[in-house]
Amino acid sequence: MMDSQSKADPLDRSLKREEKKKETEMDVKKILLFGLLIVPVFTSQCFNESQLEEVAGRRLRRHHKQPLNPSTTKSPTEPACPVELYRNYPPRALKERSLSPWRQVIRTNDAYFPSTYYEAECLCSGCILIENSPDAEKRLIMSDAYNSVPIKESKMFLKKELCKDKQTYSLTTVYEDVAVGCHCARPNLTQ
Repeated sequence: MMDSQSKADPLDRSLKREEKKKETEMDVKKILLFGLLIVPVFTSQCFNESQLEEVAGRRLRRHHKQPLNPSTTKSPTEPACPVELYRNYPPRALKERSLSPWRQVIRTNDAYFPSTYYEAECLCSGCILIENSPDAEKRLIMSDAYNSVPIKESKMFLKKELCKDKQTYSLTTVYEDVAVGCHCARPNLTQ
């Protein structure tokens, strides 16, 4: 009898240790779950309209350095591929020398901070190429054998969201892809 009891004790102790370990794991999981549920309540502050812009500006300066606004020139409302301009005037800026030129346009989204930002818009559907002609003269042509494709960058914005009281707003960090330039690429043939 003594022999069977001594064999049961190590097994019993092992089972008790396993139960204790599971209880501890459950306690840790409960604490983590509670933390995940309660933290957003204390961190999502609501602000009135007058505070909102100041808080957004502070957060953007602290967490995300905003690039300088690019220089813009008066552009026609409809973008046009500037092949003729390349022939007559030597372009200086990179966006004008590119085989896939672009212009900067101002975008506005009142639900975001910053609410106004610049985005590149491709001026050509194809790419500007230099073609050698038989009379040894180089000609500029717009070729549809290639595509002008926007280069996108993920940019941070603070999104204004209405709080439960329907009078104040909270700020949520969101990332949006914004075109910052254009490049020349072969067409995607696997569609």
